[in-house]
Amino acid sequence: MEYMEPYNGASCCTPKTQYYWVDITKDFLTSVNDLKLGELLHDSLFGLFEAMSAIEMMDPKMDAGMLCNRGNKKAKTFDQSIEDGSLKLKDISNADLIGIIDTTFACLVSWLEGHSLAQTVFTNLYLHKPYLIEDRALKAFCLSIYKLLEIIKEYIHKAMVCEEEDFQSMQYGYHLYPDISEQRAIGMLQEVEEDLHKRTRAKHNEVQSSIEVEEIVALYSRIKFVRALYQILSIFRQRKDDVQSSSNDVNKLLNQKLKIASDMLFVMNKTVCLGSYSSSSDLSPALGFEPLINQRLLPPTFPRYTKIKPRSEALGYFVNMVERLKGLINVQSIVAYNQALDFFIEFSKESPCILSRSALQLLYVGSYSIIMNAGSPTFKDILKEAAKLFISPPALVSKSILYNQQAKTYVESFFTHCTRPFSNFLQLCGHNRARQRDKLAHLLDEFTALQDEAERVDLHIHNIFMTCNLSRSHLACFGTWILYHTLRIMIMYLLSGFELELYSAHEYYYIYWYMYEFLYGWLVSALTRADSFLAEQELYNELPKYKGSNKKKNKCKKKPRPYLKESLYYQALQNMCGGYYKALMGFRMDGKLQMPHPQFDSEQVRYDHRFGPFQNLLTPPPVHYREFRELTSPERYQQQPVDSSYLYLSGCKHFHQARQLLEGISPAEKEVTDLLKISKTNFVVLKLLAGGHKKDSTKCPEFDFTLSKHFPIFKLS
Repeated sequence: MEYMEPYNGASCCTPKTQYYWVDITKDFLTSVNDLKLGELLHDSLFGLFEAMSAIEMMDPKMDAGMLCNRGNKKAKTFDQSIEDGSLKLKDISNADLIGIIDTTFACLVSWLEGHSLAQTVFTNLYLHKPYLIEDRALKAFCLSIYKLLEIIKEYIHKAMVCEEEDFQSMQYGYHLYPDISEQRAIGMLQEVEEDLHKRTRAKHNEVQSSIEVEEIVALYSRIKFVRALYQILSIFRQRKDDVQSSSNDVNKLLNQKLKIASDMLFVMNKTVCLGSYSSSSDLSPALGFEPLINQRLLPPTFPRYTKIKPRSEALGYFVNMVERLKGLINVQSIVAYNQALDFFIEFSKESPCILSRSALQLLYVGSYSIIMNAGSPTFKDILKEAAKLFISPPALVSKSILYNQQAKTYVESFFTHCTRPFSNFLQLCGHNRARQRDKLAHLLDEFTALQDEAERVDLHIHNIFMTCNLSRSHLACFGTWILYHTLRIMIMYLLSGFELELYSAHEYYYIYWYMYEFLYGWLVSALTRADSFLAEQELYNELPKYKGSNKKKNKCKKKPRPYLKESLYYQALQNMCGGYYKALMGFRMDGKLQMPHPQFDSEQVRYDHRFGPFQNLLTPPPVHYREFRELTSPERYQQQPVDSSYLYLSGCKHFHQARQLLEGISPAEKEVTDLLKISKTNFVVLKLLAGGHKKDSTKCPEFDFTLSKHFPIFKLS
């Protein structure tokens, strides 16, 4: 309550404000007793926005000021810390140096995980004025961190696969490009390494404590790791600028540097405990770090609380990153688009860090011509070769039609329009898993337009073939190739929902049903059609060799189907989806699956939302909810009454069939081995349920996604 005394015009004094506070705590608690648990009081002046703001304010998880602004400690700048003697420029102990370096690594990792430079790396006061540092090791390290920041930022910006939650590019006024060349930075690190190596030998010769020697070795490993990491990223950058360079020499050098980085990380992990921590009671984790130093540089919003990663976890982050970089060495040798796409998809499943994802994008596209300039003829040729390898369309292999100007114009126009969607497909695999799902939905719209164009081009070229009296058909060649990739996108979109935990358990059955009844079946059909076209082309190429020959020995040998392994794999997944669908229907029939209350739920709305991105596709045609209800109604099974036991047995057959198909795939990869275990376990569980095991129990079996993010194991509790 506020009261202001009336203003007296004759007086020059400012009006006084008097406050009359009333304690409403007792009245508030009395009023709250009338509300039940979960009820909220709504007022015209206190809506949802105000409620959320009230929850966020002074919440330690949401309001950074609750943690960062505790106490009366004043953040001191680099110069102020030098004046009061709290910051050393020389004669720094080995333990303090190890602590500074490891904490800087932790800040660097926190920056790569989406936090700002001001709240992570540049809380290190030594990085504010590195040229004033007198300690050689620390000065070389700080300048190398600047060079690392520079090259990492270049990678991430040019790859264009980061989102706002992945990476913050603002520099907050800091200059990331010190006046020092790459060669000089590496030379400074090498000089420090040599000095530390000499000190190690000297200490071994003297009778000194083993702890001091261990600290020097730990410091040596950190300096050498920084140099190796910077050289690895520099070599990757040189490779993308010069694709025609000697691949063997570059790969040999990269393997050597990656081996050094791995060895140094092993030593760093063993000696992480040797680094010192701040002895004061403030938030500074090591000598020279001031978490609040850049708080005034942050934008005028609620500050985001940044929790720096622990040192051991940061080193583990680097270990995983180096292992992923090892897998990227040979990516430039992949020419075929399908192989590159499979590599990108598999690499993305590991949820790699932003730097690894960016490096993969830049390495494959060379000098950025594929993604940055999607209309480049180089990428168009790659797509032509991909279509040729997939289905061998006559328009790309027949010499008679290649000289037809009209057919050539149709083909060139079609592949020009293909460059953007297919390059977006590659780039999409570089984004984080959550963003991939959104981008997959948009990519389907682009492939819908390609489907229409592919059908028209196939028809036009087929008519030209008929006019030229060529016996081969061109119907559905390009269409099948586009359909194959469209189906893969659709399946990736649905499976990502399991990985991101977007589906409730009661929604699983129509997701698996859609993949079982349509997507995997269409995918196997597309591969079978591609197989037949390839066999036809093989026969067409062999005929001239045996023309005029009457020898029966010269009959064409039957060659193995190129898509046999892939077809078996997708048939196995189709049967697994069928098994899940039947099992979930049985759970629903037995009341084991908890369903939402009908008053607050509309299955049609949920169904339309889950399959919304498929509505504009031409092939396969979308299945609307009414059709789904008709296709899954019990009336379809007219031979015998449908009960849960029948559904469980039917699910058993599907998992048994999946197991047999997976056993036919050799060599068995880890993913296939895991799917085999899932199929065997679910077969046994459904067999038990079909026999009446726990028939009266209404508790739903658990869905264990430990082995696979998309196909769970049923567990009876």
